[in-house]
Amino acid sequence: MALLLKEDDVRNLLTMEMAVAAVEEAFRQRGSSQAAVRPRIRMAMAGGSNNLMGGWVGGSINAYGLKTYGGPRGGDVSPTGMVVLLYDGSNGSLLSILEAGQLGRMRTGAASGVATKYMAREDASTVGIIGVGGQAATQLEAVCLVRDIRHAWVYSRTPEKREAFARQMSHELNITVDPAETARDCVTNADVIVTITNSAEPVIEGRWLSDGTHINAAGSNNMLHAEIDIETIRHAALIAADDVPQARTECGELIAAVSGGAVRWEQVVELGDIVAGRLASRPSEDAITLFESQGIGTEDIAAARVVYEAAVERGVGVEIPI
Repeated sequence: MALLLKEDDVRNLLTMEMAVAAVEEAFRQRGSSQAAVRPRIRMAMAGGSNNLMGGWVGGSINAYGLKTYGGPRGGDVSPTGMVVLLYDGSNGSLLSILEAGQLGRMRTGAASGVATKYMAREDASTVGIIGVGGQAATQLEAVCLVRDIRHAWVYSRTPEKREAFARQMSHELNITVDPAETARDCVTNADVIVTITNSAEPVIEGRWLSDGTHINAAGSNNMLHAEIDIETIRHAALIAADDVPQARTECGELIAAVSGGAVRWEQVVELGDIVAGRLASRPSEDAITLFESQGIGTEDIAAARVVYEAAVERGVGVEIPI
């Protein structure tokens, strides 16, 4: 029997605290050689695509599996079209089939939270977030979980959207969130910056950054897109990716920076090595640090496992014979 968990089940079960702890453990296991990533495979089809990714996480997670999703070209992925298959790492049994729209939003935010925990200054108290789409709220929530954030600014090209997001997040997180008139205004005074857009052109410039800033570039996993400019990458004293091999094929801004001679792939480290303590988290208090988040399968598996365990404990979900 496998447990079927729908979107509402995941939404009701998975908190950001749970997601950050699970994703942190996934990175720790990866840095300890107890996890493996199946990089995303994109299969083009007439009018759209299908994507397949996955991974294995050992340790207390002890699970592996796959995520598959797709949709019309240029359209949003339906939550019911995004599915994780979760397997027990000890015996290979299928534990659960989970709808994974909310799961994906939570684990993506959690990854930025983990990167912020290990790479941002301890006294970071302000955030600038560019982008107000479906992934933005969990990004800000995760950063606020790991740092004592008192003030945030948000920018979107549409004033009504940034104003609505600011009102919503001020209420949900009980901090001051203000809409910014420009992207530069959004990031100039921020200790932590999040970009969560699908922009093909950079939305922040390196010349805007202050010493000691940490950046989570979390919106793009397309080799032709770039949320940050080459100068931002050039200024970064520490660059971490969730998975360097996947970044080599998907991270448009790093691909462009390497091609332009601003950085070498050998300078990009794995976040897992930082979390596991194999590498230092910050070169100095004044250093600019950068996390390039492409989204990897181990994050999905770790998050899915804690959702499954919570569902079993609370008697949630539908058992299906399979």
